Amino acid sequence: MKQQLVTWELISKSLRQNIPVMLLYVLQSNGSSPGRRGFFMAVNQAGEMEGSIGGGIMEHKFIETAKEQLKHFATSYSIHLQVHDKSSARNQSGMICSGEQTILLYKLLPEHITPVNKIISALHEHQQGMLQLSPTGLQFIPHITPEDTASFHMESEIDWLYKEPIGYRDRLFIIGGGHCALALSQIMEPLGFYIHIFEDRPDLHTLLQNSAAHEKTIVRDYSQLKIMIPPGVHHYVTIMTVGYRTDDIVMRALLHKSFRYCGLLGSAAKVRRMFDTYKEEGLEGPLLENIHAPMGINIHSCTPAEIAVSIAAEIIQVRNTIPV
Repeated sequence: MKQQLVTWELISKSLRQNIPVMLLYVLQSNGSSPGRRGFFMAVNQAGEMEGSIGGGIMEHKFIETAKEQLKHFATSYSIHLQVHDKSSARNQSGMICSGEQTILLYKLLPEHITPVNKIISALHEHQQGMLQLSPTGLQFIPHITPEDTASFHMESEIDWLYKEPIGYRDRLFIIGGGHCALALSQIMEPLGFYIHIFEDRPDLHTLLQNSAAHEKTIVRDYSQLKIMIPPGVHHYVTIMTVGYRTDDIVMRALLHKSFRYCGLLGSAAKVRRMFDTYKEEGLEGPLLENIHAPMGINIHSCTPAEIAVSIAAEIIQVRNTIPV
């Protein structure tokens, strides 16, 4: 989100200073395209730029194209199909990674400063909204639902519409604010997750040090999480409290909720003991059916930083896998 914010802020500054600025946006991508849908960058006439549409020779080419169009006051927008295959008869990008992407070059005008500033405000306040790009201009519609998704429809060069949610879609609830939570927060924050930590120790030094988390909540008892953490297809939960007893309280509080991802930190022996107890008690629920325990991919991690890497990799793998 920080990179998105920096890019929109460059656009806003350019418009305020009457410096021509071009928005470069990946509207669509297929295959092994380095620039995925939603990648974007800004280039202004002064040579300043932020963001990325995928890097490499293709990005360099479009940066130069944007500069030329700004210099010669070209038309307001142009759409370009790029094929990443040198055997392609047309629209070669200069890259050989296969796949393709559709890139928009959109010259922003002074009247766009209002929706641009609304986007900046939403990102600062961790709110969601819908960006719309079309031949009629750039718009921002606040307060969308989590089910709203990106889409691109094109009938012709003068009849097309791109829509994309802006802001945090994915929320990571970290239960426990210790060393692993601190390391995990630092990794996950740049990956577009809104991070909310729950802890029952208000003076815990690693919780106080954690500047990557967007929100911190002190609970009297972890059983309160039953009403504090909602289920959701874009909600991710990591359970990493101080020990077995508090982990068990969290598990029982969340037992009947469904999340995109839920993981429990701990040894295999601890997990077996906990789940044997639940089986003996006849406990059931979506959490037990889908939990990642012990969580994290197996990279023989030892330190909090290594453990955080293994958990982050597993969460990203789940996020990038289309649900069945």
